Amino acid sequence: MMRHPAIWIACAGSALAAASPSFAQAAEDYVRKAGAGDLYEKQSSQLVLKTTKNPDLRNFAQMMVSDHSKSTADVKAAAMKSGLKPKPPMLDADKKDMIARLTASTGQQRDAMYVTQQRTAHAEALALHQGYTQSGGKAPLKAAAAKIVPVVQHHAEMLDKMKM
Repeated sequence: MMRHPAIWIACAGSALAAASPSFAQAAEDYVRKAGAGDLYEKQSSQLVLKTTKNPDLRNFAQMMVSDHSKSTADVKAAAMKSGLKPKPPMLDADKKDMIARLTASTGQQRDAMYVTQQRTAHAEALALHQGYTQSGGKAPLKAAAAKIVPVVQHHAEMLDKMKM
């Protein structure tokens, strides 16, 4: 029983307008979190590359720098196509802490910690990219996320096979 359809339409329009920024916010959050994850991957890998004697770990870390540089560029380009103005990636508090712990460790302890951290970071990255692929609001970002998912899955599979 609707006595005032104009009021209902105005309320529905307000609800839609309020919902639209949530998609934009979700896209901005995705870009920020993807950038932070990639930055962590690159920084932690560059740190391990300076000290590891393990050739398999060295190859993996080099791949991380390369692949995560590419995913950062892909997400940035997709964000721009989506009308966003992405800020330079920044580490969040958890990633800063992970880098600090990695920096404080040495030798085989650092190598083992790197692998453990990489497993965690890749699980988080996989959830992030899969989530945006399924429910993101910006088509270019969804496409970028869909391209990134199999790369992250491959990294996770490699990490599962590493023995430390």
